[in-house]
Amino acid sequence: MGDNLVAIASMRVDASRDDVWRALTDPALIAKYYFGTRVETDWQRGSPITWSGEFEGTEYVDHGTILEAVPLERLVHTHFSPLSGREDVPENYHTLTWTLTPEGGATTVTLAQDNNHSYDEVEHSEKNWHQVLEGLKQVVES
Repeated sequence: MGDNLVAIASMRVDASRDDVWRALTDPALIAKYYFGTRVETDWQRGSPITWSGEFEGTEYVDHGTILEAVPLERLVHTHFSPLSGREDVPENYHTLTWTLTPEGGATTVTLAQDNNHSYDEVEHSEKNWHQVLEGLKQVVES
């Protein structure tokens, strides 16, 4: 089976792209909807990004690189988690593309994650990202 299966999650948020973008890039807001993770980066192309915290009793530090940050439109970065059990080499990294699409006074947030290794991994990732987007929606709309 090919390793370029893409997981996609999408959610309509009743808020402006400005409010959604702030939630995607403000570490204090990210921690509220992204399972308490601590994010560190300067959001500049080529800069490192790390996510750290605890998941099911296990400490983690995930990492990646910012590939693109177009305010209010698109955020693209790589992501690798040691908890995946895979070797920390670029061919095991995912690329995550967050796209913000205005719809009147609302914003549709779509997240695509490439380089999934099976349909089960796609299904798991889509479920996980849907939870993240649901949390983002709650944070932004409250």
